[in-house]
Amino acid sequence: MRNGFAVWLTGLPASGKTTIALALEKALRERGLNVEVLDGDEVRKNLSPDLGFTIEDREIHAKRVAYVTKLLVRNGVAVVVGLISPMRNFREYARNQIGNFVEVWVKCPLEECIKRDPKGLYKKALKGEITDLTGIQDPYEEPLNPEVTVDTYRDSIEENVNKILKKLEDLEYIPPKIEDTS
Repeated sequence: MRNGFAVWLTGLPASGKTTIALALEKALRERGLNVEVLDGDEVRKNLSPDLGFTIEDREIHAKRVAYVTKLLVRNGVAVVVGLISPMRNFREYARNQIGNFVEVWVKCPLEECIKRDPKGLYKKALKGEITDLTGIQDPYEEPLNPEVTVDTYRDSIEENVNKILKKLEDLEYIPPKIEDTS
């Protein structure tokens, strides 16, 4: 059985975590891996419906996600986690729990995230209807030493996914892609 690993995508709301996660999932499946995507919104709905969005609740949620990820990883699954996980200590906890861990900073300027705003969260936060949105009222601690930084403002989805795949190859979590020479 191949060893599992976690790709932990962190970034501001609307930075592109889910988009990257789904594209990465497809690329990993094409290489024959068992893949599970743990998307922040979906996981919260099913794993943490009892929690709000205080820093304390976010930490509990991140720890729950880290635990589920650890179980999947130890069973040989490639896990792609798309979770704001705004505090560095949340991500460090996940790294220590999981083991085979690649932190990916999904970098995007706040102004661009506000423009994208697919769920209308920034609009609500700027009107004061939401009081704990990461990046507006609540802090986001940028990663200091992520294994990969992808820039969803400047680079294409394909470029960003290829950057992550290259790192996974370098770490020997996945074999290099065999080019078709026929």
